[in-house]
Amino acid sequence: MGIDLSLYSPVVRQFLSARMKNVEQSFVHPPLDYERELLEAIRLGDESKAMSTMNKINELEGATLAAEPIRSKKNALIASCTLFTRAIIKGGLDPETAFQLSDTFIQEIERIGTMERLAYFEYEMITQFIAVMKREQETLDYSHLVRLSIYYIREHIFQELSLERIAKHAYVHPSYLSDRFKKETGWTITAYINRRKIEESKNFLTHTNISISEIALLFKFCNQSYYSHLFKKCTGMTPKQFRKEASHAEP
Repeated sequence: MGIDLSLYSPVVRQFLSARMKNVEQSFVHPPLDYERELLEAIRLGDESKAMSTMNKINELEGATLAAEPIRSKKNALIASCTLFTRAIIKGGLDPETAFQLSDTFIQEIERIGTMERLAYFEYEMITQFIAVMKREQETLDYSHLVRLSIYYIREHIFQELSLERIAKHAYVHPSYLSDRFKKETGWTITAYINRRKIEESKNFLTHTNISISEIALLFKFCNQSYYSHLFKKCTGMTPKQFRKEASHAEP
């Protein structure tokens, strides 16, 4: 005998109906262990582990959270953003900074208009949340000006970056910032930006099927050829070679 849904409140009726539909379609949510694994990796700043776990989760069928697919995906990303925020707070980040970062991500999620871009953005969020965790360790011995510049680069790694833009953010003259940055880090700002972009792009090569041309575009390189040139200069191999070796190294 079936359940008489009329005996329950509208919300409970909706829940029971969805539950029965999931049972009929043999749908289950991703294992809780995967979520714990992902959040722990973010808390510890382990980007490779986080990306790998995110891949495992995305190999499974996602829950339906709204009638329209794009709204459903946005709701799922907002939920993930909330969990990621709690993870970096547990990792020691100032809560207000974490919440401001979360607010920015949620606003961006609402602006995105395609499923493809939303899928990419899920990985971008992981990269950015973990970058926030790592930056404190990287910049302890630098001056406030250089730390501020590094923070800005990390938080805007998927945007157009230049010495002038960073200097404007730091309220100093570009030449002064350039001298200080090189003196303290041993890198020019342009070289540091490129190094960070190459390092961040490795995760997309290893853990996603995004094309190399799309990765170059994502990190605002002028074209795939220039991205490949810089990648080989930094790593000794092309992005294609790196992706191939990474795929063979995965268990």
